[in-house]
Amino acid sequence: MKVFSVTWYEKLRKLDYIVLFCIVALTGVSLLTLAGAANDYGVRYFYVQMVAACLGLVAMAIISTIDYEEVADKFSIPLFCISVFLLALTLLIGQENNGNKSWIYYEWMPFSIQPSEFVKIMYIVTFSKHLHLLKDKINHPLSLLKLGVHAGAIIGLILLQGDLGTALVFMFMTVAMLLVAGLSFWYFLGAGAVIIAASPFLWSILKPYQQNRILAGFWPETDPLGAGMQALLSKNAIAAGGFFGTGFSGGTEYQEVPYAHTDFIFAITCEKFGFFGAILVIVLLCVLVIRALIVAHKMQGSYASFMCVGVAAVIIAQSAENIGMCLAKLPVIGITLPFMSYGGSSMLASYCLIGVIQSINAHRGKYFFERQKK
Repeated sequence: MKVFSVTWYEKLRKLDYIVLFCIVALTGVSLLTLAGAANDYGVRYFYVQMVAACLGLVAMAIISTIDYEEVADKFSIPLFCISVFLLALTLLIGQENNGNKSWIYYEWMPFSIQPSEFVKIMYIVTFSKHLHLLKDKINHPLSLLKLGVHAGAIIGLILLQGDLGTALVFMFMTVAMLLVAGLSFWYFLGAGAVIIAASPFLWSILKPYQQNRILAGFWPETDPLGAGMQALLSKNAIAAGGFFGTGFSGGTEYQEVPYAHTDFIFAITCEKFGFFGAILVIVLLCVLVIRALIVAHKMQGSYASFMCVGVAAVIIAQSAENIGMCLAKLPVIGITLPFMSYGGSSMLASYCLIGVIQSINAHRGKYFFERQKK
């Protein structure tokens, strides 16, 4: 097997332009939504989101030209150490907000940073490489222990920050990558039994506000003026949009939803652009997932496949949870909608995740196999 360099032209030609169209379209809907709500929130959110999207496009372009294998092979351990350092630093100097200590922000800083958003990218790379190293003995208890320490270190630090929503996203992507790597179904069955048995204890260690959020998430009517209020108001805004929406500058229900421009931007989009706007967002997100899984299938047998599944898992987990909580069907646990929710960290990290997919696409043709005479 020989490895040949891939020219810039070949890299550009092999980019997935369907994926590129989807993320640009989603970003466009986000910007339209924020621009339409500028009378209520001001134009600052629109401009910050636009700058974050432009930086994201640049970051994605840069990442797509970098050989993912070179990074994974040479920098997996440093990336893991950086991830642990960033999460530990957030615990030490992060600012607490609504019970979560997942943001780094000071008055002299022009913007806040959520390190866990960027740790997702590093975790996908490092955990995929770890899986690849152990794939031939993935079902050995010692292999599972090593992977458990890897995942537990990251997820544990996020839980210590009080960010249950992000921790659940990491758990989902971990399970998805383990499943694709060939971990026996019996392990999943056993883990499920342990979780069910330990659920009373796990429930008791949750903070009261987290317990209230979970209960109100499934039954918001039980606390309509407290933990269930945000979800119910979001549901009203979605219903007010009807089929065709109230228009670019229309809508009043979303104005009652606290922080609607971040975790509940889907509700604003639905009220302004109606059922068709909602379906457009969902279809674009589904296409992103499908394209990531197609690349995973093409790269079957390498850790690039695990990386693609990890990216798809992030999009699935965040989209399902965010839309579910906007519809008052799932607990409100502070999860952003990829490429839609306002926030520089979320937008930039989402583009970087797609950069990983584009890097895998761009470097698919670097290997050349030739017969060798014996």
